[in-house]
Amino acid sequence: MNLPAPLQTIGLLILSNLFMTYAWYGHLKTMGGKPWYTAALLSWGIALFEYLLQVPANRIGAAGGWSLAQLKITQEVVTLAVFVPFSVLYMQQQFRLDFVWAGLCLLGAVYFIFRG
Repeated sequence: MNLPAPLQTIGLLILSNLFMTYAWYGHLKTMGGKPWYTAALLSWGIALFEYLLQVPANRIGAAGGWSLAQLKITQEVVTLAVFVPFSVLYMQQQFRLDFVWAGLCLLGAVYFIFRG
């Protein structure tokens, strides 16, 4: 099955953000008592998988006609869409209405970046 470039791009960005969000923040829960450099090395290892997904996502998106700004704004929307459930469900942080407002601001950014 060959998905359209925008779906491939967004799908790969979602997967890459799952890895990156865990690499950046997961160690706070799982390695709280370990030295920072241990967490950093583990995070770098996890981030490798993020890059193996993020780089092709951006290449597919660019080849599909997306501008650099469109790729970046899409990345930010995906980042927030992955981060909020991660922080609430995995890290047990309280959901805040500010997440909604931030998301709406990003949707405004999407509108301005993708409009004709």
